[in-house]
Amino acid sequence: MHTGSDVRRLSTVKILHVVGARPNFMKVAPILAQLTRRPGVTQILVHTGQHYDAKMSDVFFQDLGMPAPDVHLGVGSGSHAQQTAKVMTEIEPVLLREKPDVVVVAGDVNSTIAVALVAAKLGIAIAHVESGLRSRDWSMPEEVNRVLTDRLSDLLFTPSRDGDENLKAEGIDPARVHFVGNVMIDSLRAALPRARESKIHERLELKQQGYALATLHRPANVDEPVALARVLSALSEIARDLPVVFPIHPRTRARMPEGFDASGFKLIEPLGYLDFLALTAGAKLVMTDSGGIQEETTALGVPCLTMRENTERPITVEVGTNQLVGTDPLKVVPAAREILAGRSKKGGLPELWDGRAAERIADILLKFGEGRR
Repeated sequence: MHTGSDVRRLSTVKILHVVGARPNFMKVAPILAQLTRRPGVTQILVHTGQHYDAKMSDVFFQDLGMPAPDVHLGVGSGSHAQQTAKVMTEIEPVLLREKPDVVVVAGDVNSTIAVALVAAKLGIAIAHVESGLRSRDWSMPEEVNRVLTDRLSDLLFTPSRDGDENLKAEGIDPARVHFVGNVMIDSLRAALPRARESKIHERLELKQQGYALATLHRPANVDEPVALARVLSALSEIARDLPVVFPIHPRTRARMPEGFDASGFKLIEPLGYLDFLALTAGAKLVMTDSGGIQEETTALGVPCLTMRENTERPITVEVGTNQLVGTDPLKVVPAAREILAGRSKKGGLPELWDGRAAERIADILLKFGEGRR
């Protein structure tokens, strides 16, 4: 990565990338790598520090081969309002100092909307990676973030065709929308050979296809004790049939009920990208409330049960291996047992999930940036 006045004089396009939480890293890493190979580009990487735990952040930079951030805002935790406000106040002087041609934000975390708001008010162009996804569930903070970020953005990069349709229905100018495919699959494909060398199965004493993998972190599932108890009850039933590997998100760990019976579970700390990818690829099934894991399991052909009532990634249900099962154990457990009995849903690969999304994004960013000079 290059900085400094000498490089700035030579470069034609200055692009500032912002990451804040783990899902952002997988989306931005391939774009950084692609633009590094292009002449006439200055790149600046800003980490807001929304995910401040090293287990939730630093190891992902290492696993994805990302350079150290040029700027670290150190925002940390807090309520949605506190976190968003702090990112806004911390990013403003960075944008004023650097004066990028384009700010690249990704996904739907608080850092995404905070930076987009500041950039829009400063008249700086915004590119949104992973535009157009909609759950239509306004109780999800991520839905608020993604809809508002799309409204503010000059370039909207969609991972699937339904994203284009959603944006068209919302009156977004089609000239701003670019169907590029799923950039997270670029990261997955690049990392898979190294992930297969991971020793995580040996460390956890697991056999390939001999375990289920579970993740849980959404407020709707974790913050209310009754909701959390329902999901844990479903997972406990499945843990009677095969081990359930459960990397516990800090948010979830803080809310686990006292006296939880962990029989059949392997409760572990959050993992780096390569180890988690290795576990996902080798799982008999994955149970999650995450967005990105729905995509990764579809790309890997691994059965996925999404423990939510809706998804902003319907392509993973329509084309991929994902099933929406909600949180009722009476629905989750039978669906899991169908998979264990060998009757899993067969899925395919969505359009343009080919590992080249970052190339397409880089081409568009450069053309747009040059046009603003």
